[in-house]
Amino acid sequence: MADLYKTAGADRIMSVDLHTSQIQGFFDGPVDHLMAIPLLADYIRTRVEADNITVVSPDTGRVRVAEQWAERLGGAPLAFVHKSRDLTVPNQAVSKTVVGQIEGRTCVLIDDMIDTGGTISGAVQVLKNAGAKDVIIACTHAVFSEPAAQRLADSGAREVVVTNTLPIPADKRFPQLTVLSIAPLIARAIREVFDDGSVTSLFDGNA
Repeated sequence: MADLYKTAGADRIMSVDLHTSQIQGFFDGPVDHLMAIPLLADYIRTRVEADNITVVSPDTGRVRVAEQWAERLGGAPLAFVHKSRDLTVPNQAVSKTVVGQIEGRTCVLIDDMIDTGGTISGAVQVLKNAGAKDVIIACTHAVFSEPAAQRLADSGAREVVVTNTLPIPADKRFPQLTVLSIAPLIARAIREVFDDGSVTSLFDGNA
């Protein structure tokens, strides 16, 4: 994809929440990697008591991102869901246990993308079974392949907060869903580029 963009004439790329930061290395030219954490975390702060939040990674691979979330939420404690895979069944992971103190707390379950919603819905159940008071899911990219909307609606999560990096049609919306616009962040980043400013400054501290 990086080569296709270059061949098509793109001389600078602006993206939101790449799955891993290392992907930037595949592009031959400037890449502005924007993060939705400030947008999502600022909204979450308006929805929960700051001293009763635990940030939860859905697996060990997202713990580093969870640390950024925790810092943004005032040093909230961390937890993660341990998953196991059945080697006889391809592309299927099962959420098993949660590592961390979540009993009686509001868990903010974070991820970069929700596809079919199976893993994240399973993680909600694990947290609930472990004594979580509430679970709020926060995610950047809402792919919402079937049957994600129904799974999330039935998962027991109090709220599912996503951005509009992808269009979400009416038939994939449900009562617990909140969609935040990523447009102001992209607009600020574009302004920094054209003014020879710093895109990274948008993510320093509480910018």
